[in-house]
Amino acid sequence: MEITVTNVHVDDQQKALEFYTNVLGFEKKTDVPAGGARWLTVVRPKSPDGVELLLEPTGTADVAEALETYRETLVSNGIPWTQFSCEDVEAEYDRLREQGVEFTQEPMTAGGVTMAVFDDTCGNLIQIIHQ
Repeated sequence: MEITVTNVHVDDQQKALEFYTNVLGFEKKTDVPAGGARWLTVVRPKSPDGVELLLEPTGTADVAEALETYRETLVSNGIPWTQFSCEDVEAEYDRLREQGVEFTQEPMTAGGVTMAVFDDTCGNLIQIIHQ
């Protein structure tokens, strides 16, 4: 087995698309209507056929309420929804800060791993890491 799609729940798909492409540097791969939302994925530019990140809307009211409670709990405890690897956390931190990205954890190194955590503007904390 292999992971082909993973997701991050977002409050607003269009806002998420703009953030994940224009700020983080991913590329849109799929954008098709799916009920009242879109099947909207982004990929790493160097790996267009690699793992896709689904920018998934929070969903219907019953699911959205439970999901929102879960996401708020993660954020209030400083726990990232997911993590992305990068070659240089410090450089990525500087690049993203210049674009106005708010970090909840500045770069730190522990046990040979450097990491930082930022707010994706769509309801999630995202960790960047280099091992």
